[in-house]
Amino acid sequence: MEAASRNLLSFISMLPTCFILVIFSFTIVDAEISNSKTIGRGLKAYGQLPDRKELATPSSALFFDDNEKDIDIIATYSDASGTIRTSRVKMKDLSASWVLENPISGDPGKQKGSQVFKLKDSYQASRRSEENVEHFIDEHHWQEDEIQNRRKASWSPVKFKRQMLRQKRWDLRTADLILQNKEGDKQMEATSAIEDLKNMDPVVNGKYSIWRRDFENPNSDSTLKLMRDQIIMAKAYANIAKSRNQIDLYSSLLRHVGDSLRVIGDANSDSELHPSSLDQAKAMGHALSFAKDRLYDCHIVARKLRAMLQSAEDNVNSLKKRSAFLIQLAAKTVPKPLHCLPLQLAADYYFHGYQRKKDLNIEKLEDPSLYHYAIFSDNVLATSVVVNSTVLHANEPEKHIFHIVTDKLNFAAMRMWFILNAPEKATVQVENIDDFKWLNSSYCSVLRQLESARVKEYYFKNHPSSLSVGSDNLKYRNPKYLSMLNHLRFYLPEVYPKLHKILFLDDDIVVQKDLTPLWDVDLNGMVNGAVETCKGSFHRFDKYLNFSNPKISENFDSNACGWAFGMNIFDLKEWRNRNITQIYHYWQDRNEDRTLWKLGTLPPGLITFYNLTYPLDRKWHVLGLGYDPALNQTEIENAAVVHYNGNYKPWLDLAVAKYKSYWSKYVRFDNYYLKLCNLSE
Repeated sequence: MEAASRNLLSFISMLPTCFILVIFSFTIVDAEISNSKTIGRGLKAYGQLPDRKELATPSSALFFDDNEKDIDIIATYSDASGTIRTSRVKMKDLSASWVLENPISGDPGKQKGSQVFKLKDSYQASRRSEENVEHFIDEHHWQEDEIQNRRKASWSPVKFKRQMLRQKRWDLRTADLILQNKEGDKQMEATSAIEDLKNMDPVVNGKYSIWRRDFENPNSDSTLKLMRDQIIMAKAYANIAKSRNQIDLYSSLLRHVGDSLRVIGDANSDSELHPSSLDQAKAMGHALSFAKDRLYDCHIVARKLRAMLQSAEDNVNSLKKRSAFLIQLAAKTVPKPLHCLPLQLAADYYFHGYQRKKDLNIEKLEDPSLYHYAIFSDNVLATSVVVNSTVLHANEPEKHIFHIVTDKLNFAAMRMWFILNAPEKATVQVENIDDFKWLNSSYCSVLRQLESARVKEYYFKNHPSSLSVGSDNLKYRNPKYLSMLNHLRFYLPEVYPKLHKILFLDDDIVVQKDLTPLWDVDLNGMVNGAVETCKGSFHRFDKYLNFSNPKISENFDSNACGWAFGMNIFDLKEWRNRNITQIYHYWQDRNEDRTLWKLGTLPPGLITFYNLTYPLDRKWHVLGLGYDPALNQTEIENAAVVHYNGNYKPWLDLAVAKYKSYWSKYVRFDNYYLKLCNLSE
């Protein structure tokens, strides 16, 4: 009995110990089951293993493909009591709360057996993972030598995958924006610019001052330009101030304008400005700044500047017409020295009885084997330059014959000059056009037209009395168009019936080389040898002829190349065979009302010798010295003949200064008659 009692007491005392052991066993089993479930859930969140190709790229090293064979992992972890335990798990069973410290590198297919991974809670590596993701976004592209290091880093796959998807969305959006229509982009920019302008206050965007950045210009004339611009703006503000009855400001601006104008004077560059110009520009700048603060209104200033621009354009057009009128007037007005020269020569011609002197070398005048020149002019000095320059450059001057034809008024003076100043060895013949009895109105179309009432009314009764008519109408009223000397070139076979070839020269040319090779040029059956003047679309037939008239448009090509009258080699035998003079008459008769072309000799020349002109090399004849100051100097010096065609003749004050020496060096200024008439360089 006592023994049973002791056993019962011993059993009762062991019950708490057993109870504690049972509880502890359940706790351990529950912990294991709990950890096992946790590991299983984690692997689902871990995602997919990468395929073999993706393992080679930085972004695919952390993702796993479900289609790949799973990998056994020996996981080391601590349970709830802190005891270190190990467990065999599958990769798919890892949860998002675990991260890999030594992820797979290389091809998983080559890994043999189970791989050992060390797992740790994600919260311990979250900071490092976030930093790595940010670094990835900034870099965009990893270098190959960094791939292995990135694989070994601690990552949170879920967060990283979100970042990658976000990055892909950004890339797609960027690509869509780049591919948008360019016109749409431009419209957006234009709209934005307009809105910016609307929101901008023009009053506070700087002052009209020389210290503005706009005027930091290395141009040597920047100060002069600034002062002229200041004057324009000052006039605009002065006008606005007057309209607003701000008399003090109006007077101040006008005073500054006057001061600036006095400082500028006739200056064309900064170097010519007065030393006080910069001080005046500063003072004007301050005045304009003050005026701008008080008066500036965008619309009012814009209207005023437009009005000033229109007024300036009207003044420029008026001055152009006035200038053209005065140039034409100066071009056809004989200067006093040139008027004196023929008078003195004619007086001495008759006083000394030279009218009885006969021409010598009559045989040479009709010898077709010699070199014959035709010069039709009433200008003694100009003709002498043509003859002197030609003879000076001739290889055999004794074979050169000059046939000069002038009018009755200048015949005595022309003949007297060449009697006293005959060129060495060369022969000069001077004739009076009035002695050509066959040249009458019944035969010559131009003479017949000049006698008509319509032409007389055009030239004399309707003469311009105002400068406003401009230069075009005045140009064609030049007396040279009334002179038969200008049209005599169309009658060369009649004037020289025994010659085979002749070189026609204007009186405003200068010869710089021997011209005898021109007689050896094969014209290929053509009548006229001339230098063509068309360059691109310039100086073609449509410049000279009225192609709106069917008589012109049906017979000629508007793009046909023009050529120069002034130095022309004519085959007189071919001329006679083709009856060229009758062609000239035919077209001249149809232009009596001047509807086919204006007055002059070049348009009828283009028509008469259409498809009958042989183009000479341009080096024979350079034109433009009478109107174009920008010619190539080398071309002028290499040319056989230079031509002062235009209004700026070398014997006038209008002449282009840099071209005048080519002409004046053949003038004998030590001649008695030139000194008598005060003709000098």
